[in-house]
Amino acid sequence: MLLGGVLLAVQAALQLAGALDLPAGSCAFEESTCDFDSVFEFLPWILNEEGHYIYVDTSFAKQGEKAVLLSSDVQTEEWSCLRLVYQITTSSGSPSEPSRLNLYVRFDDESFDRLLWSAKEPSDSWLIASLDLQNSSKKFKILIEGVLGHGNTASIALFEIKITTGYCIECDFEENHLCGFVNRWNPNVNWFVGGGNMRNSHSILPQDHTFRSELGHYMYVDSVYVTHYQEVAQLISPVTTAPMSGCLLFYYQLQQGNDSIFSVYTRDAAGLYEEIWKMGNPGNADWNLAEVEFSAPYPMEVIFEVAFNGPKGGYVALDDISFSPVPCQNQTERPFSAVEASCNFEEDLCNFYQDKEGPGWTRVKVKPNMHRAGDHTSGLGYFLMANTKFTSQPGYIGRLYGPSLPGNWQYCLRFYYAIYGFLKMSDTLAVYIFEENHMVQDKIWSVLESPRGVWMQAEITFKKPMPTKVVFMSLCKSFWDCGLVALDDITIELGSCSSPEKLPTPPGECTFEQDECAFTQERRNRSSWHRRRGETPTSYTGPKGDHTTGVGYYMYIEASHMVYGQKARLLSRPLRGVTGKHCLTLFYHMYGAGTGLLNVYLKKEGDSEESLLWRRKGEQSISWLRVLIEYTCERRHQIIFEAIRGVSIRSDIAIDDVKFQAGSCAEMEDITQHSSGYSEDLNEIEY
Repeated sequence: MLLGGVLLAVQAALQLAGALDLPAGSCAFEESTCDFDSVFEFLPWILNEEGHYIYVDTSFAKQGEKAVLLSSDVQTEEWSCLRLVYQITTSSGSPSEPSRLNLYVRFDDESFDRLLWSAKEPSDSWLIASLDLQNSSKKFKILIEGVLGHGNTASIALFEIKITTGYCIECDFEENHLCGFVNRWNPNVNWFVGGGNMRNSHSILPQDHTFRSELGHYMYVDSVYVTHYQEVAQLISPVTTAPMSGCLLFYYQLQQGNDSIFSVYTRDAAGLYEEIWKMGNPGNADWNLAEVEFSAPYPMEVIFEVAFNGPKGGYVALDDISFSPVPCQNQTERPFSAVEASCNFEEDLCNFYQDKEGPGWTRVKVKPNMHRAGDHTSGLGYFLMANTKFTSQPGYIGRLYGPSLPGNWQYCLRFYYAIYGFLKMSDTLAVYIFEENHMVQDKIWSVLESPRGVWMQAEITFKKPMPTKVVFMSLCKSFWDCGLVALDDITIELGSCSSPEKLPTPPGECTFEQDECAFTQERRNRSSWHRRRGETPTSYTGPKGDHTTGVGYYMYIEASHMVYGQKARLLSRPLRGVTGKHCLTLFYHMYGAGTGLLNVYLKKEGDSEESLLWRRKGEQSISWLRVLIEYTCERRHQIIFEAIRGVSIRSDIAIDDVKFQAGSCAEMEDITQHSSGYSEDLNEIEY
């Protein structure tokens, strides 16, 4: 075994809990693997002869092989934190394919495992991963996958896995692992563990807040070690792994006369800092409570930072960090709601409204046809249109106001727009931020140039100190240059639109933006499915752009490379059979006078026959249309997308934005087919 040399050193530092009182989904690997079992089809995880950890390495396995560990059923009705103590080792040098450790969550009613976390960096010591588990009434299993990389001494080991109730950014610092908080090392000043009869400081340190005794622990930083002005100590939380928004609370204490600067920041994956709290009045000599509005829509760290101006600043102590998913008590503004700030216009204008000068925007619906595109949501529903009388109106202005947004938050605004008829694009559609308190409008975006008649996605990140509203404005400047502006699927969320590290993409979703995902083809040649962006080469057939953003990728068949009746087949990866209903959602594009067929088949493992789930024949619309296909299958299976070339080269067929979900299609959000009158695209077939 390759890891034995470091075991004794870490046992003293990692005493998380005994095996007897570990909750479900947890194991200390002392004498057994608890409720975890190695999956038979893969390598086994080996329990070390002296206990304490399990491992897989190249002493008995080949490079590229994997070991899979599966738990019994786990349920987290309250938000919980999973902490995994692990180590990845390799031979010297940087292997081209390093070992990787992946952790998945497997719900019983889903065909896909959800990737929660992945690591590949080797280490000569044990590391802690802290992973948030959102509260859910559904039972699930934890699946841990170790994939051995190149190298003669590759090894992966697990020391402990433990699930506890609460958020991973919470900590009372009573356990030796410090909840995964780490100190950014500074040769002069650092955060230390205080309490527990420790007397490592020249200062007179306080009792902890948790137990109000010398037996409890807390974190502190002391200026006695400062040698230069503006020395900085940082205590860094685990990275959040699930979206959260609410109130961050913690207790702090300062030695009287302290002139240090105590601040709290968030930091995203790009290293961008944002200050969310700064100590003002030091308060009393006892522990002081701080309440901070906190939002992490994507992975973030919380950083507690103390900057000292000199060696006489005394100490700063920190204890009992907690989080609540509700606004802080000192918050007077109405909390932000992404649902209330968004709209797809299928039912009404939601919380959007127009000014009193008259209705510049009209809610419309276009039936599928070959001349004018339908809405973006489904191709069959409603959207907003400015200047819909199809007559020129010089000086026309249409304003659409969104709901009020609380100030001092960063927002990501996304929406889809399409332009028709204008000779000059500039300012045909613009977005303003309206500050309610100062009656000021600030333009943050406008159309410069855009393909005509294509739904294009726009993303705008903004932040204002005061309450604001988003205003969409359409302008027709002259009699000779008026047209139509369409607007749909407006969403407003907290955070930046351009975060470099998003949360993992839900399994079973593919937009084809990066690659073909896990789809495969029976053959690859000129008559196969092709990944493309923009228009297809042949005129009067195929989409002008993809459905996801308007400028992204989709999959299609090029009819000019095929003969009449020739087929192209795109296969999903094998899907796990489960009880209950599945809902497959996709967007398809069938435009062209010679369009053939698009079929969706279900193929069960071991069966030679395929079952038809859904079919469309002939030209359908110039728009992307959405279909929801419901089916059940308790056996391992694949979904096959088959396109058949029609009678002429104007027979391109495309698909985009494929999504597999558990449950019936009627349970999916924003199902617009029910209100659009085109319910034939909701299919239910049972096998």
